[in-house]
Amino acid sequence: MAQCVQSVQEFIQDSFVPLVAALCSEEAERLTRRNNLSFAELVRPFCRLTSEVHMRDPNNQLHIIKNLKIAVNNIITHPPQPGAIRKLLHDVVSVSQPAEGLVANVITAGDYDLNISATTPWFESYRECFLQSMPASDHEFLNHYVACMLVVSSSEPDPVEQFLKLSQEQHRIQHSSEYSYPKWFIPNTLKYYVLLHDVSTGEEQRADSIYEEMKQRYGTQGCYLLKINSRVSNRGADEQIPDPWSQYLQKNTIQNQDSYEDYTVVSNKNTDHLISDGIDSEIKDGLSNNFKTHPLQLDHPSGSLDSTDYMKASTSLQDSKKSNSGTPHGACLTLTDHDRIRQFIQEFTFRGLLPHIEKTIRQLNDQLISRKGLSRSLFSATKKWFSGSKVPEKSINELKNTSGLLYPPEAPELQIRKMADLCFLVQHYELAYSCYHTAKKDFLNDQAMLYAAGALEMAAVSAFLQPGAPRPYPAHYMETAIQTYRDICKNMVLAERCVLLSAEILKSQSKYSEAAALLIRLTSEDSDLRSALLLEQAAHCFINMKSPMVRKFAFHMILAGHRFSKAGQKKHALRCYCQAMQVYKGKGWSLAEDHINFTIGRQSFTLRQLDNAVSAFRHILINDSKQPPAQQGAFLREYLYVYKNATQLSPDGPLPQLPLPYINSSATRVFFGHDRRPAEGEKQAATHVSLDQEYDSESSQQWKELEEQVVSVINKGTIPSSFQPTQFCLNRYSDNSKFPLAVIEEPITVEVSFRNPLKVPLLLTDLSLLWKFQPKDFSAKHDGETKEQGTCDEDMVGTEAIAEFLINSEETKVARLKLFPHQTGELHILGVVYNLGSVQGAVSLDGIDPSIGLQTGKFVSNGLSVRGRQDLEIQGPRLNNTKEEKTSIKYGPDRRLDPIITEEMPLLEVFFINFPTGLLCGEIRKAYVEFVNVSKCPLTALKVVSKHPEFFTFGGNTAALTPLSPSASENCSAYKTVVTDPTSVRTALLSSASSADFGVGTGGSPEVIQVPLPDAVLLPGASVQLPMWLRGPDEEGVHEINFLFYYESIKKHSKMCHRVLRHTAVICTSRSLHIRATVCRSNALGDEEGRGDNMLLFVDVENINTSETGVKEFHIVQVSSNSKHWKLQKSVNISGDKDTKLASRERAKLCFKAVRCKNSEENYTFADIVFGNEQIISSASPCADFFFQSLSSEFKRTHVQSHTHASQRAVKQSFDETVRLIQKCSEVDLNIVVLWKAYVVEDSKQLILEGQHHVALNTVGKEAFSFPQKQELPETVLLKFFRPENTPVPARPTPEQLSNLIKTSLHYPESFNHSFHQKSLCLVPVTLLLSNCSQAVVDVMIDLRHKPTSSEALEIHGSFTWLGQTQYKLQLKGQEVYSLQLKACFVHTGVYNLGTPRVFAKLVDQVTLFETSQQNSMPALIIINNI
Repeated sequence: MAQCVQSVQEFIQDSFVPLVAALCSEEAERLTRRNNLSFAELVRPFCRLTSEVHMRDPNNQLHIIKNLKIAVNNIITHPPQPGAIRKLLHDVVSVSQPAEGLVANVITAGDYDLNISATTPWFESYRECFLQSMPASDHEFLNHYVACMLVVSSSEPDPVEQFLKLSQEQHRIQHSSEYSYPKWFIPNTLKYYVLLHDVSTGEEQRADSIYEEMKQRYGTQGCYLLKINSRVSNRGADEQIPDPWSQYLQKNTIQNQDSYEDYTVVSNKNTDHLISDGIDSEIKDGLSNNFKTHPLQLDHPSGSLDSTDYMKASTSLQDSKKSNSGTPHGACLTLTDHDRIRQFIQEFTFRGLLPHIEKTIRQLNDQLISRKGLSRSLFSATKKWFSGSKVPEKSINELKNTSGLLYPPEAPELQIRKMADLCFLVQHYELAYSCYHTAKKDFLNDQAMLYAAGALEMAAVSAFLQPGAPRPYPAHYMETAIQTYRDICKNMVLAERCVLLSAEILKSQSKYSEAAALLIRLTSEDSDLRSALLLEQAAHCFINMKSPMVRKFAFHMILAGHRFSKAGQKKHALRCYCQAMQVYKGKGWSLAEDHINFTIGRQSFTLRQLDNAVSAFRHILINDSKQPPAQQGAFLREYLYVYKNATQLSPDGPLPQLPLPYINSSATRVFFGHDRRPAEGEKQAATHVSLDQEYDSESSQQWKELEEQVVSVINKGTIPSSFQPTQFCLNRYSDNSKFPLAVIEEPITVEVSFRNPLKVPLLLTDLSLLWKFQPKDFSAKHDGETKEQGTCDEDMVGTEAIAEFLINSEETKVARLKLFPHQTGELHILGVVYNLGSVQGAVSLDGIDPSIGLQTGKFVSNGLSVRGRQDLEIQGPRLNNTKEEKTSIKYGPDRRLDPIITEEMPLLEVFFINFPTGLLCGEIRKAYVEFVNVSKCPLTALKVVSKHPEFFTFGGNTAALTPLSPSASENCSAYKTVVTDPTSVRTALLSSASSADFGVGTGGSPEVIQVPLPDAVLLPGASVQLPMWLRGPDEEGVHEINFLFYYESIKKHSKMCHRVLRHTAVICTSRSLHIRATVCRSNALGDEEGRGDNMLLFVDVENINTSETGVKEFHIVQVSSNSKHWKLQKSVNISGDKDTKLASRERAKLCFKAVRCKNSEENYTFADIVFGNEQIISSASPCADFFFQSLSSEFKRTHVQSHTHASQRAVKQSFDETVRLIQKCSEVDLNIVVLWKAYVVEDSKQLILEGQHHVALNTVGKEAFSFPQKQELPETVLLKFFRPENTPVPARPTPEQLSNLIKTSLHYPESFNHSFHQKSLCLVPVTLLLSNCSQAVVDVMIDLRHKPTSSEALEIHGSFTWLGQTQYKLQLKGQEVYSLQLKACFVHTGVYNLGTPRVFAKLVDQVTLFETSQQNSMPALIIINNI
C-alpha cells in the first residue's frame, strides 16, 4: 500500500470515536450561521483534545487516554441511501488528485527506474469518508450516539423553556418507535446543556444570570456558557484570522450538509426544508432541525447510481468546493472565540462525556459480574439470566443458512459487546479485547454470524492496538470476519471496512504480500470504484516489497485503471495507465504497449488533454505493430480523429509533425534540371542523368575525371581552385559537403522515400515540399530577407503538389516533388507537408481485390485527414581524417537540400539521329547529332570529351576533307570516294594530309574534341545538325562509351562557369576481320627508279565473323598505307582476281611492295591500292580521322609502357645513342589501313556495310595485328624473393638488330652457259650491292673466303671460288648504296649457291664488328650449263 499521512494507530483511533449529537434551537442556529457554519461545523476543528485525559477502569486502575477526538454531528433521522453514499464517495475520489508539481518517488528495481507517487491522498479521503458515512447498525455500538448537546441562544425570551423543549425532542427521537434512526448507545443518554451567547449583540449580564440558573438546575458539570461572535464585522477588515474550517468542510464528510443541497428532497409536504446553507433558509417550525430527511438523500427513486449518473453529477462537488472556498468561515470570530470553543469541548469531555462513559462501563461491568454466579468464565453465566427474552432457539441447519439471529437490546451478549465498544472508544484496548473475545465465543455458540464477525473484527484490532503488544496480531480473526461478512451475511460494506483496517495493519508490519492478497480478494463486480482503489493499493504493496515485484505492480495498475475507467474516474484511470506504462515501455511487449497507449489516448481525449492523446496514439502507430490490419486501421482512424480535434484548437499554430509514413531521410535524392526527353523515332536524346538511374561510384568517378580533363584543357593544363564537379543527382553516396548549384527557372526535383509500417494503406493528399528562401543577387552582392513558404511566395519559388499519393501496406514508395525557383538566392528545403488520411474500406473495395482497386484513379478517402509536416533531417558522413575526429564521433555537413540558385545559364539538348546500337568491329557508320539550345541565352565553346576518342569523329577541320552528305557517292558510302581508271588498279594512288587537320598532335588532349559549330555559337532556341562518323571498337562485346558535352555561357558568371551534358552510348560489336601483317626487306635493292631501300609487305586477312550476324561475305576493296617515310608502291598479288572476297572463316594473303618516300616531317603520305573500281580517299574524313585517332591511342598505350623505364634510361644515355642508331635500322613507321565492305542479308534485303582496320608496323620482321592479342596468363610459379640490382646492365644491340645495319644483295644471271670443252674455267661476273640502312657512317669488311658449316653444304652447293681479293674494306655513308664487282670461277656444271660472302660492319667510332646475316636467309642459286 502507499504511504499514509497518519500512522496506523492514529488512523484506527480516528476511525472509531465517541459520537455526540447536537440539537440546536432556531436562534442558536442563527447565531452560528453568521459565520456560515452550523453548530456542529463550528466546533468540528476543535474536537481533538490537546492534553491527556485520565479515567478509571472498573478495577479502579488509572487509565490514560491520549490524543482523544470526539465527533459532534447534527441529528439526522433517516439513514443515508446507499446510492447517495456511492455518489459522495465518487466525488471525494474525483476531487482528490495528485498535487501539481509533486515530486514522485523514484524506485529502482532491476533495470527499471519508475516514477511513482508515494502517497495516494484520494484513497485516504475515500477511506475516511467511507468509514464516517457507514450507517449505524444493531450488531455493534461504535457509531451509536453516546451523548447529546442541547444548544440554546441567550437572546431567546425563555432559554430554560427552550432547553426543556429540546430535551423532550431528544427523548422522543431516542425512545419513540416512530424513529429507528439515529441509534443511541444507552437508554440514559448524557444531555449536555449549552447556552450560546453572541458577544457583539447580546447582554452579558442576562447570559450570566441564565447560566447561573442552569447550573442550579443541571449541575455545574452538565451545562456550559459559550460566548462567540466577539468580532464586529465592520471593524478590523484588514486583520487576518485563520480559517480552520475550510479543510474539514471540503472533505465533505457525511455530516457536511452544504455540498449536498442539490440532493436533498422533501419527503413530506408538511415538513420543512433542511437547513442547508442556513442564512436564507425558511424556518417554519420552532425547532431548527428537520429530522425526517438525510442530507445524502438523492432524488433517484431507487438507491442505485450508475456511472452515467456519476458523469452527470461529476461537477457538483467542484461547484460546492468553489462556493465553500469563496465564502469566508468564522467571519465574526476572534482568536479568543477560537480558544473559548476549544475550552468548551475540553470541559464537555473532561466533566461530562468521560465521567459518563466511565460510569456506564462500571454499571455494565457490575451488571455482568453480579450475574456471573458459579461459572468459571467471567461472562459465561450471563446467558442464563438474560435468556428469558431471547428469541426461540433455532436448529443448527437454520442457523447456518441465515446470517444469524437477532438479539433484543437487553441481551447479555449485547451488553458485553456494548462494554467492549465503550472501552475501545476510550482506548482501553486490553479490557476491550477481553470483552470482544468473550462475546465472540458466545456469538459463535449461538451461530449469530453477523455478531460474531463484528466481535472477531474488533478483537483483532484491539489485540493489535494493545500497548506493548502482549499478543501478536490475530490476522486469522480478520480473515474469518471478512469471509463471514462477504459470503454469509452478504454485507460488502462491513467486509470492506474489515479489509481497509486489516490491510493497513499488515502494511505497518511490512506484510505486503498478505495485504495485497487481502485487497485483491475484495475486488468484485458490485463496485468499480472500490475495486479500482483496492487494486491500486495492491499494486503499491507489490512495489513496496523488499524485492519489488515490478510486473505485478504494473499489471494491477492496469486492472485498477480499467476499473477507474468503468467507475467514471477518468483522471485516475489515466494516471494508473501512465504509471504502468513505465514498466511495459520498450520491453518488447508490443501488444500490451498498444493496449496501454490506446487507453491513455482515449482517456486523455475524454479529459481534453489532446496533446497527450496525440502522443499516445502516435506511439501505437510508429512502433512496429504486431496488430492485425483491422485493428491498425481502427488505431489510425482514432489517431486522425484525435489529431483533427487537437489541430482545430489552434488552427493558426505551426503545422504539427506527423508520425506517418516513415521517411528515410538519408535516401533522399535531389535532382537538378529538366526530366529527360523520350526518344522520338530515329531521334534519340542524350541519356544524361535521371532519377531512374542507379548510382554507380565507378561511373561517377569517370564522369568527374572527364570533366576535370576538359576543364584542364580549357584552363591551359590547370584546374582552378574554385572548380566544383557538376553533380546532377545528389544522394547518400555523392559528395554533399558543398552547396549544390541550381539554375534559375530550372526545376529541382526531390525524391523522398516513404515507408508505410502499417498493414493498412495510407493516403497522402496535397503532398508538397516545405522550403525557406533567401533572395540574393550574386552579381550585385545585395542580400534580401528570408522568406518562409507562404501564399504570396509563388513568384519566388513555384511548388508542385501531388494531389494523391497512396502507399500500400508495408510498402516503400518514393515521391518526386518539384520546386521551380524564379529568383536567385539561397534555398533551403526543410521537409514535406501533406494531409494524412486512411483509405475507406481498405480491406476490400466493392468486393474487388483491394490491390486492384487502389491502383487506379481516385482513392476513396474516409473523409478523415489531418494536415501536418515532416522534416527532412539528413546526417552527414562521419568524419575520419584527423586524430581528433577518429577518437570522437563527429559528422560532416550534408548540404544536398540547400542549393544555391544561380543566374541564367544556357541549356543544351543533344539528339542522336540514326545512331546504331550494333556494329561490326571496325565498321564505319555515319550518324547525325543535333545540338539544341533550349535556354534564353547563347552558348559557346562546345566541346565533347570521351575516354574513347577513336570511336567517333565530327570530320576534319576543313570542309574539303569532309564529305558533304551520304548521297554524294555510290552506295551511300560514308567515305569520300572517286571512280578510278581501270588501268591504275593495283598501283598506288598518292595523297597527303597533315595530322593537325584532324586535331592530332597539336599538343592538346586527344580526348577533348572541339565540336565544329557554325560561328562557334549556338543562339537561344537555335539548333544545328552535324554529321558524326562512328567506328565499331576492335574488341567484340558490349561497349559503354561515355560522351561529356561541355559548353559555356557567353557571359561569365561568378558561381557557375560552365555546364555539361552526359551521354552514354551502348554499342554491341560483333567480330569481322582479323588482320596480321609483316614487313621484310626486299632482296631486290634497286627499284624501278633505281633507288634502294624497298620492302615487301605481307598482309594476312581472315574472316572471323560468325554467320549469326547475317554477314554473307567481306570484300577487301582497298589497302592504304600512311606514313611519313614509307608508302605502298604496288600490289604483287599472284591471283588475278580484281576483288578479294572472303566468306566465313576464309583467309586471304596479300603482298605489297613498299618504298621509302620523300622525307616529310609534317605531312603523312597516304597511298591507296584499290581493288575495286572506286577509290576511297584515305586522306579525307572519316578514314583519316580514325587512322589518326588510332595512331594517337596506340602512341598513348606505348608511351605509358615506356614511361616506367625513364629512370633507367638516363644512366646509360651515351651507350644508348649507339644502340638507338642500330635499332633504327630495323624500325619502320608504316601504318596499313585495310578498307572493306561486308554484304549483309537482313529481312531478305541486302545491305552493304563498310569499315576499316588499322595495323601499325614498327619493326622489320615482327608480326603486327589489327587488334592486340590477349596475353595468356603465365602458370603459377613459386614466389622468389630477391633484391633487385640497382646498376642496370648496359643494353647491347641484339644480333637481329645488327644484321639489319647493312643490307646486301647479289646480282647475277640465273643461269650461265659455258663450253667447258673450249675453256675449263667458267668465270661469271657477280655484283654485290651493299646498302647502309642507318643514318651513321659504317665501316664494312667483306670476306670472300669459304667457311662451310658442314660437309653436307659442300655436297649440296658444290664448290666454286671467288677470284680477286678475298677481303674488301669499305666505308659507307648514311643511306648509301655501294656496288662491288666480283667474279666467281666454276669448274663443273651444276647448281651453286653464291651466298657465301660474309659481311662484317661496325660504326665508325665502335670497335666491335658485327656480322650481317641476310645471305643465310635466302640462298643465291646459279645454274651453270655446258654447251
